[in-house]
Amino acid sequence: MITRHLQTTLEYLIDNYPAVALLGPRQAGKTTLALAIAEHRNAIYLDLESEQDRAKLTQSELYLTQHENKLVILDEVQRAPQLFQNLRGLIDRGRRKGLRNARFLLLGSASIELLKQSSESLAGRIAYIELPPLHALEVSSQLRERLWVRGGFPDSLLANDDQISFQWRLDFIRTYLERDIPQLGPRIPAETLRRFWVMLAHNQSELLNAAKLASSLGVNGKTVAKYLDLMVDLLLVRRLKPWHENTAKRMVKSPKIYIRDSGITHALLGIQNQEDLLSHPVCGSSWEGFIIENILSLAPHNTEAYFYRSSGGAECDLILRFPDQQIWAIEIKRSLNPKAEKGFYYACDDIQATHRYVVYPGDETYPVNHDTEAINLVNLLLRLSQAS
Repeated sequence: MITRHLQTTLEYLIDNYPAVALLGPRQAGKTTLALAIAEHRNAIYLDLESEQDRAKLTQSELYLTQHENKLVILDEVQRAPQLFQNLRGLIDRGRRKGLRNARFLLLGSASIELLKQSSESLAGRIAYIELPPLHALEVSSQLRERLWVRGGFPDSLLANDDQISFQWRLDFIRTYLERDIPQLGPRIPAETLRRFWVMLAHNQSELLNAAKLASSLGVNGKTVAKYLDLMVDLLLVRRLKPWHENTAKRMVKSPKIYIRDSGITHALLGIQNQEDLLSHPVCGSSWEGFIIENILSLAPHNTEAYFYRSSGGAECDLILRFPDQQIWAIEIKRSLNPKAEKGFYYACDDIQATHRYVVYPGDETYPVNHDTEAINLVNLLLRLSQAS
C-alpha cells in the first residue's frame, strides 16, 4: 500500500477531536487510509452504501452506544444525514465520561453536502481534512513518469498499461454522471453535464467565461454557475481566485478553472498516452494544472491560493500566502530552459513575494536571477513539506 502523506495529520486529529471528517473525491483512497488506521486502533467500519451496514444504524443511537469505546468509521456518510444529530449527542455524552479520542471518523466524497449536514449539529466538535489523489512525493520515481498522464487516482496510476488506466477513468466519469450525481439530488441530464465537463477540459487553466459556456450548452449563466458549483463541491474542479489585495492596478476578477486531476482531464479529451498528450493543444494547460494541484495537495492548512493577472500584463500562475504571511510566487513552465517574463517580476513586486520560483521539468535547481530559482516539482514539494 502507498503511504499517504496525510496519515500523520489524520492520526493527530483523531487523537485530539471527537469527530474527524476525511473528505475527497471517490476512489482517491479515503477508505484504504481509514482502514490502515483502523488496523492499530479499536475500530469498526460501516459502509453506508451497504444495505446491511445501513440496517445496523436503524436504531443508530442504540447501536453506536454499544461501541462507545471504539473508533467508528462511517464511509459515504453524506448518504445518512439523519445521523448527524445523534452523533452530537453521543459525542457530548462521551465528553462527559472523559473520552478524549475521536469517536467517529466520517468519510465523504461530497464536501458541501457533508459540511452542510455537520456544520450546525457538530460545530466545535469536528475537524475537517481533505485527501486528494496521489501527489508526486507519495509515489516512486517510476510512477512519477506516469503521474501527469494518468492522474493521481490509485487505480488509474497503478494500472498495468495505459489502455487499462484510460478505461478506468472513463468508467469513473460515467459512474459520477450516471450514479453519484443523481443520488446527491441534482436533476441534470448526464449528457449535458458530460458536455460541460468536456468544455472545462478544453478550457483547462483559463479564466471562467460563463457566457461562452452558457452559449455552447444552450443554457443561461445561472445554470452554468450551478453546474460549476456542483463540480467544485464534488472536489472534481478547482476555482482559483484572482489576487486582489494591496494593489492599485486594474486586476482580472474572474477565477481560473481547473479540472483537478490531470488524468480525468485527459480522459475527457480522449488522450490515452504521453505521445498523444505532447501533441495536443491542452498540453501546456494540463501541465500547469497538474503542477498546481500537486502543490496545493501539500500546502499547509489555511494556506491561501491565488493567481495574479493585471490588465497591464503582469501575471503569476500561482501565489501561496501561508498562515505566517510568507508569500510564494510560482511560475510554471514546461521547458528545459525556463525563463520568467517581465510580467512575473512585476507581479512579484506588487504582492511583495518572499520567495519566487519557476517550476520546470528539469533536474537541477539553479538561480534564474538574484531572487528567483528554477526548480522541479519534487524539490519544490520537499521545500513545501518542510514549511508545513
